[in-house]
Amino acid sequence: MVDRLIDRDIRDVRVLDAMKKVPRHFFLDSAFIEFAYKDNAFPIGCDQTISNPYTVAFQSELLSPKEGDKVLEIGTGSGYQAAILSKIGCRVYSIERHKDLYLTAKKNLLNLNLNVKLFYGDGYLGIPDHSPFDKIIVTAGTPKVPDQLKKQLIIGGILVIPVGIDTQNMMVILKTGLNDYELISEYKNFKFVPFLRKKQ
Repeated sequence: MVDRLIDRDIRDVRVLDAMKKVPRHFFLDSAFIEFAYKDNAFPIGCDQTISNPYTVAFQSELLSPKEGDKVLEIGTGSGYQAAILSKIGCRVYSIERHKDLYLTAKKNLLNLNLNVKLFYGDGYLGIPDHSPFDKIIVTAGTPKVPDQLKKQLIIGGILVIPVGIDTQNMMVILKTGLNDYELISEYKNFKFVPFLRKKQ
């Protein structure tokens, strides 16, 4: 799997090392375990999916994660993206709106002894009580960037978010001042489940 990521120009050695160390099959339904290291997305319940490894690696690389970074993830799913960031050494806070997935992710991450702070709630609101964050990563497609999330970044912080309705552009946004933001890069043609409001 990691060799295929390198072939597709993933270069961040911290990301590649974490992808090598975190067992993806831990985060899949048993029906898909034999395909765990293929570059495919799979259903994880609640009409949600685990992203394909390339997308996880690509988003992680765009985030430029460093050991000690305080990172907010919106959309825990089964916990795979959070596990990758935790393995890199980030302090990960992750929020999930589906109670069943929240409980599944909690179990998966505990089984791997990974220290991720999980929250059950509305991702549009972020986790203001624990802000600000160095980095924020969103794992669902949204029609526009929620202001509430941008406000929870430190100045100099980075937001990686897929924006669009049917397909999304992956945007990397830098917070340059108290209320100032700069789009520093954008990549086309991604497909995510929709970013929805309210707990389920």
